[in-house]
Amino acid sequence: MRNEWSPRWNSSTQPRKQRKYRYNAPLHVRHSFLTAPLSAELRQQLRIRSLPVRKGDEVEVLRGQFARTKGSVDRVDLRKAKVYVSTAKVKKAGGAEVLRPIDPSKVRIVKLGSDDKERSAAIKRTGRTSAPVARAKTAPTKVKAEKAASPAVKKEPV
Repeated sequence: MRNEWSPRWNSSTQPRKQRKYRYNAPLHVRHSFLTAPLSAELRQQLRIRSLPVRKGDEVEVLRGQFARTKGSVDRVDLRKAKVYVSTAKVKKAGGAEVLRPIDPSKVRIVKLGSDDKERSAAIKRTGRTSAPVARAKTAPTKVKAEKAASPAVKKEPV
Protein backbone atom coordinates (compact mmCIF):
# COMPACT_ATOMS: atom_id res chain seq x y z
CA MET A 1 0.00 0.00 0.00
CA ARG A 2 1.37 3.39 -0.99
CA ASN A 3 2.22 6.03 1.59
CA GLU A 4 0.86 9.00 -0.35
CA TRP A 5 -2.20 9.74 -2.44
CA SER A 6 -1.91 8.92 -6.12
CA PRO A 7 -4.18 9.79 -9.06
CA ARG A 8 -3.38 6.33 -10.45
CA TRP A 9 -5.04 4.69 -7.48
CA ASN A 10 -6.70 1.43 -8.39
CA SER A 11 -10.00 0.70 -6.72
CA SER A 12 -10.02 -1.64 -3.80
CA THR A 13 -12.74 -3.32 -1.78
CA GLN A 14 -10.76 -2.88 1.41
CA PRO A 15 -12.33 -0.15 3.58
CA ARG A 16 -8.93 0.99 4.86
CA LYS A 17 -7.79 1.77 1.31
CA GLN A 18 -11.08 3.52 0.54
CA ARG A 19 -10.64 5.72 3.63
CA LYS A 20 -6.99 6.37 2.82
CA TYR A 21 -7.90 7.54 -0.70
CA ARG A 22 -10.51 9.96 0.66
CA TYR A 23 -8.49 11.27 3.61
CA ASN A 24 -5.31 11.88 1.62
CA ALA A 25 -6.93 13.26 -1.55
CA PRO A 26 -5.98 16.81 -2.58
CA LEU A 27 -8.60 19.56 -2.51
CA HIS A 28 -9.24 19.56 -6.27
CA VAL A 29 -10.20 15.88 -6.01
CA ARG A 30 -12.20 16.37 -2.80
CA HIS A 31 -14.45 18.74 -4.75
CA SER A 32 -15.93 15.71 -6.51
CA PHE A 33 -16.79 14.15 -3.11
CA LEU A 34 -19.23 17.03 -2.49
CA THR A 35 -21.77 16.09 -5.15
CA ALA A 36 -25.44 15.78 -4.28
CA PRO A 37 -28.41 14.55 -6.32
CA LEU A 38 -30.80 17.05 -7.89
CA SER A 39 -34.55 17.23 -7.31
CA ALA A 40 -36.84 15.75 -9.97
CA GLU A 41 -37.70 19.19 -11.37
CA LEU A 42 -34.06 20.25 -11.69
CA ARG A 43 -33.16 16.86 -13.13
CA GLN A 44 -35.69 17.29 -15.93
CA GLN A 45 -34.74 20.90 -16.55
CA LEU A 46 -30.95 20.45 -16.63
CA ARG A 47 -30.90 16.77 -17.67
CA ILE A 48 -28.16 16.14 -15.12
CA ARG A 49 -28.40 13.73 -12.19
CA SER A 50 -26.11 15.44 -9.65
CA LEU A 51 -23.94 18.51 -9.13
CA PRO A 52 -21.42 19.65 -6.51
CA VAL A 53 -23.06 21.55 -3.67
CA ARG A 54 -22.17 25.24 -3.43
CA LYS A 55 -22.80 27.99 -0.96
CA GLY A 56 -26.23 29.53 -1.52
CA ASP A 57 -27.92 26.40 -2.90
CA GLU A 58 -31.32 25.46 -1.50
CA VAL A 59 -31.18 21.86 -0.26
CA GLU A 60 -33.44 19.34 1.43
CA VAL A 61 -31.93 17.09 4.10
CA LEU A 62 -32.87 13.47 3.45
CA ARG A 63 -31.43 11.57 6.42
CA GLY A 64 -30.67 12.00 10.08
CA GLN A 65 -32.00 14.27 12.79
CA PHE A 66 -32.92 17.03 10.33
CA ALA A 67 -34.60 14.84 7.69
CA ARG A 68 -37.26 16.55 5.54
CA THR A 69 -36.02 20.05 6.42
CA LYS A 70 -35.11 22.56 3.74
CA GLY A 71 -32.58 25.35 3.97
CA SER A 72 -29.78 27.14 2.23
CA VAL A 73 -26.16 26.04 2.30
CA ASP A 74 -24.21 28.40 4.54
CA ARG A 75 -20.81 26.78 4.20
CA VAL A 76 -19.05 23.96 2.36
CA ASP A 77 -16.00 22.43 4.02
CA LEU A 78 -13.65 20.74 1.55
CA ARG A 79 -11.30 19.43 4.23
CA LYS A 80 -14.02 17.57 6.10
CA ALA A 81 -16.16 17.01 2.96
CA LYS A 82 -19.25 18.30 4.81
CA VAL A 83 -22.04 20.77 4.09
CA TYR A 84 -23.55 23.20 6.62
CA VAL A 85 -27.27 23.93 6.14
CA SER A 86 -28.92 26.98 7.74
CA THR A 87 -31.78 24.97 9.31
CA ALA A 88 -29.56 22.24 10.79
CA LYS A 89 -28.58 23.82 14.11
CA VAL A 90 -27.88 22.20 17.45
CA LYS A 91 -27.49 23.78 20.89
CA LYS A 92 -24.21 23.47 22.72
CA ALA A 93 -23.99 23.03 26.48
CA GLY A 94 -23.41 26.77 26.91
CA GLY A 95 -26.61 27.57 24.99
CA ALA A 96 -24.98 28.70 21.75
CA GLU A 97 -26.40 27.35 18.50
CA VAL A 98 -23.99 25.95 15.94
CA LEU A 99 -24.47 24.46 12.49
CA ARG A 100 -24.35 20.65 12.29
CA PRO A 101 -22.13 19.25 9.52
CA ILE A 102 -24.02 17.05 7.04
CA ASP A 103 -22.65 14.66 4.45
CA PRO A 104 -23.45 15.94 0.93
CA SER A 105 -24.82 12.55 -0.12
CA LYS A 106 -27.58 12.99 2.48
CA VAL A 107 -28.99 16.18 0.91
CA ARG A 108 -30.87 16.87 -2.33
CA ILE A 109 -30.40 20.11 -4.25
CA VAL A 110 -33.84 21.73 -4.66
CA LYS A 111 -32.80 25.09 -6.13
CA LEU A 112 -29.46 26.23 -7.48
CA GLY A 113 -27.84 29.23 -5.84
CA SER A 114 -26.99 32.56 -7.40
CA ASP A 115 -25.93 32.67 -11.02
CA ASP A 116 -22.50 31.12 -10.98
CA LYS A 117 -20.60 31.47 -14.25
CA GLU A 118 -18.38 28.44 -13.60
CA ARG A 119 -21.31 26.20 -12.73
CA SER A 120 -23.37 27.28 -15.75
CA ALA A 121 -20.33 26.66 -17.98
CA ALA A 122 -19.96 23.18 -16.45
CA ILE A 123 -23.62 22.42 -17.18
CA LYS A 124 -23.22 23.59 -20.77
CA ARG A 125 -20.10 21.43 -21.19
CA THR A 126 -22.18 18.33 -20.63
CA GLY A 127 -23.72 18.94 -24.06
CA ARG A 128 -27.28 18.68 -22.80
CA THR A 129 -29.92 21.29 -23.47
CA SER A 130 -32.70 22.51 -21.22
CA ALA A 131 -35.35 20.95 -23.44
CA PRO A 132 -35.39 17.33 -24.55
CA VAL A 133 -34.00 16.93 -28.05
CA ALA A 134 -36.48 15.56 -30.57
CA ARG A 135 -34.82 13.44 -33.18
CA ALA A 136 -35.80 14.32 -36.72
CA LYS A 137 -36.85 11.46 -38.94
CA THR A 138 -34.64 11.34 -41.98
CA ALA A 139 -35.70 10.13 -45.38
CA PRO A 140 -34.42 6.64 -46.17
CA THR A 141 -31.35 6.56 -48.34
CA LYS A 142 -31.52 5.28 -51.91
CA VAL A 143 -30.09 1.88 -51.01
CA LYS A 144 -32.59 1.38 -48.17
CA ALA A 145 -35.46 2.50 -50.43
CA GLU A 146 -34.48 0.01 -53.16
CA LYS A 147 -34.30 -2.86 -50.67
CA ALA A 148 -37.70 -1.98 -49.29
CA ALA A 149 -39.25 -1.74 -52.79
CA SER A 150 -37.85 -5.00 -54.17
CA PRO A 151 -39.73 -8.19 -53.22
CA ALA A 152 -37.87 -10.64 -51.09
CA VAL A 153 -36.63 -13.58 -53.11
CA LYS A 154 -36.78 -16.89 -51.33
CA LYS A 155 -34.36 -19.57 -52.32
CA GLU A 156 -35.80 -23.04 -52.48
CA PRO A 157 -33.71 -25.92 -51.18
CA VAL A 158 -32.15 -28.07 -53.89
